[in-house]
Amino acid sequence: MTTSTLTGPVRTHLWRDAAIITGRTMRHWRARPATFAVQLLFPVLIILMMGGLLGGAIAGNAGDYILFVIPGVLAFTMLFGVETTMIAVTTDAAKTVTDRFRSLPIAPGSVLLGRVLADMLTSVLEIIMITLAGLALGWRWENGLAAALTAYGLLLWLRFGLLWFGVWAGLKAGSPEAVSAAQLLAWPIGFLSTVFIDPATMPGWLGAIAEWNPLSATATAARELFTGTYAGGLTWAAQHALATAVIAPLLLTLIFAPLAIRTFQGLNR
Repeated sequence: MTTSTLTGPVRTHLWRDAAIITGRTMRHWRARPATFAVQLLFPVLIILMMGGLLGGAIAGNAGDYILFVIPGVLAFTMLFGVETTMIAVTTDAAKTVTDRFRSLPIAPGSVLLGRVLADMLTSVLEIIMITLAGLALGWRWENGLAAALTAYGLLLWLRFGLLWFGVWAGLKAGSPEAVSAAQLLAWPIGFLSTVFIDPATMPGWLGAIAEWNPLSATATAARELFTGTYAGGLTWAAQHALATAVIAPLLLTLIFAPLAIRTFQGLNR
């Protein structure tokens, strides 16, 4: 082996390095099974509470509400897993783990991409848990397997865009305590949407705001795909829910992925 080979630049590969980081995150889950189990069971609790306990009071018929709320809970869960990403990213930065990653000869962005991929795997497990709970409560998709898989793809696409926002926000937060305070904002964002309530029951101006929520677009698009019926709505976002469900996560990714990578590279400089 020549000297030039030893001192030459180390070739790095984004996806290979990201896969290594993904494996690290998954090993952390294995070391904390109780925490991971709670994360997976939380959306099931939401379904039981909203569908089983409150569904009849909200919609008059629990069975009809289950058909409405399952896609909503799926979209809702795509938002509420993001705080786990934010806390993990902030904790790594606070414990100087991030600095050690940045000192390694790995592809720029692979640390963040690895974290996002790991949390995407969690999203798949959450979707499976929600689907099983929905089936147990009587929910079924009625428009064929291809449409159902498309709906699941849109849900994961929403999670992908939200994760990049979460990574950027986690890096900017500075401390796990700041992230914990920011978590409170997820609740009004989640509930100011159409994931649980038909916007027709809201005041007109509030229903319009709720329909422009990216969660609403994905929930409405998923409902249309699962049932094969057009939901409609008050605004362009609701009337073109499928297009909005594609565009909104794309914009989140295009905006926050570069910002997250730039913030990561500029830490402690």
